[in-house]
Amino acid sequence: MSQKLMSKKKPTYPINEMLLGYLERYNRTTKIPIFYDDLLRFSGSIVVYDEDDNDTMWIRVFYSEFERPEIDYNLKKVYTLIFSDGNEEVFQYLNVDAIDFCTFGNSKPFRIKIRNILNDNYTYLYVKKADASRVYGLELEHILSPNRINFAVYKDTLIEEHISGIPGDEFIKNSLPGCTEIQKSQIAKEFVKFNERCMIRLLGDMRSYNYVILPMHDFDNVIFRIRAIDFDQQSYEGNFKVYKPQFFKENYQMVKMVEEKLKPASIEQYRKEERSVIAKRIITSKKRLRALMRCMTKDRISPPENLHELQMELYQYTLDMKFKRCKSMGQVVRTALDFVKRNYEDVSMQRLLGG
Repeated sequence: MSQKLMSKKKPTYPINEMLLGYLERYNRTTKIPIFYDDLLRFSGSIVVYDEDDNDTMWIRVFYSEFERPEIDYNLKKVYTLIFSDGNEEVFQYLNVDAIDFCTFGNSKPFRIKIRNILNDNYTYLYVKKADASRVYGLELEHILSPNRINFAVYKDTLIEEHISGIPGDEFIKNSLPGCTEIQKSQIAKEFVKFNERCMIRLLGDMRSYNYVILPMHDFDNVIFRIRAIDFDQQSYEGNFKVYKPQFFKENYQMVKMVEEKLKPASIEQYRKEERSVIAKRIITSKKRLRALMRCMTKDRISPPENLHELQMELYQYTLDMKFKRCKSMGQVVRTALDFVKRNYEDVSMQRLLGG
């Protein structure tokens, strides 16, 4: 099913001056000493396997003895710029343990493992080609979801902080069968909310390996949260189903669990809860969101045929004529957020008036 939903290849969209101005305004830019293309100059590689000897789709890359010291130094600099004030005094305590390159997917990122030699704690960073649609996805996640995102852009390079959690596909395969019935009900509830959140802000391609599950201890129980980790497919595809995780075959077990554990009335209740929470975030982050939407509505991050297809499908879904008038994917996102906010305010007013 998922192969039919998705386009074969999404292009990289450059960051224009208007978006760059937004990023500078909200401290999303920093001058870094190394670029994505610099890391492409590796001289050799080996395949990275997991503990069960399965190919992870990552390769560990190596550089010549003349280039590696400079690359290591610059990556440590990037680490300190992202996580602190760029102070080089901590360099002596940092070691670049590995540089991996992903051969799968659109962004083809580098994953950098940096270890503190004093206590062996380590952190991952990702170095990618800067892509406007991905940056919009990261910012929308930061503003509209319960999660905060740490990233920085410099020219054509994007640096992202690692998002911790159990990859969704691994969790479904290895951990879900051992969950209690109460935990399965709670995960089903979270999947409904996650599905709604992705649909509203038009984040696509949430197959199970593009989100993580976060177990959290709460008194005498363990609860779970679902968090997106891939933002390449922000407002690109024309098929509305792409923005609903429920339609990907990789999420079949989650969808099946929702059907088994939740009644239709409960599903609708959780959807309304998520829409209300997003509406509140729209209201409380009005200034920043408005600035982002100004950039996004004037940008081109999808081909015209995708825009037209999504417009018509959203009109059929909402019967809101404003979707038909959209001239860009950014306008579609803004209209979708306005639709959610307007419905929330209408319901709030009815309650206030005793309706």
